[in-house]
Amino acid sequence: MLSRRRFLQFLAGIGAFGASTTAYGFGEPIFRLNVARYHLAPPRWPSDFPLKIAVVADLHACDPWMSLDHIVEIVRRTNALDADVIVMLGDYVAGTRHVTRKIPADEWAPLLAQLKAPLGVHAILGNHDYWDDISVRRTGLGPPAARRALERVGIPVYENDVVRLTAAGRPFWLAGLGDQLAYWPARRLRSLHRIGIDDLGATLAKITDDAPVILLAHEPDVAGRVPDRVALQLSGHTHGGQVRLFGWSPVVPSRYGNRLAYGHARFNCDVIVSGGLGCSIMPFRLGVPPEIVLVTLGGQGAALS
Repeated sequence: MLSRRRFLQFLAGIGAFGASTTAYGFGEPIFRLNVARYHLAPPRWPSDFPLKIAVVADLHACDPWMSLDHIVEIVRRTNALDADVIVMLGDYVAGTRHVTRKIPADEWAPLLAQLKAPLGVHAILGNHDYWDDISVRRTGLGPPAARRALERVGIPVYENDVVRLTAAGRPFWLAGLGDQLAYWPARRLRSLHRIGIDDLGATLAKITDDAPVILLAHEPDVAGRVPDRVALQLSGHTHGGQVRLFGWSPVVPSRYGNRLAYGHARFNCDVIVSGGLGCSIMPFRLGVPPEIVLVTLGGQGAALS
């Protein structure tokens, strides 16, 4: 039989574990930074065409959770990966009210301008980049401040647009989808007829040859509509659920649940969902630390991961 003393010791242990876990969860956004690596051989990507893609997603710049110093370190670590191309998947602005300061775009954008890769740095926007802009939130009209800041420092931002790039004489396309939740806060306005500004069909129609395609889409749920013409979809938004235990996230902002919560999935094309770098709603991460993603396509030894 469990004695009263042993029972109280057990309760104290549970309490200490809960307190330490909570402290760890609030500290993880600040003190940890991982690199998640994927080696893929998508059917629509030539096996003899190696390409390294570094992915920066869901920065959510704010003090103290994503300070300017932290962004500088993310830039340094990303550059050190020696990727052929760097893509940024949106949500640069703060995603939680529990901050000591929201960092203005004219402070974080110049730091991101220090990202360097042979094929350049390419960006799309996320839902918070629209929601944080008061004018966009009220009127349903863009472009938001985040886009203007990125373009001022020389980083192109794609909204239902494409760019053709060439690596070692081999062409491929980057297709940047407009955000799927951009106007959600203004959804009750009578003049507003849509929530997202995404147009997958119009975006892919801009591709003019049979070179392979990489789709950048902030929210991963579009994967259900992406044709197999696309080799790879890169997404963020979910933060891996921010709490992930034994490969399972209890809360996932996706209609596909844990299938598109985090990591690699297979629809008509391969999909990688980044766990992201910052926090949304609550500044708490557990079991899914902040990460930069490095995807290697083609080349010897590439396999589904």
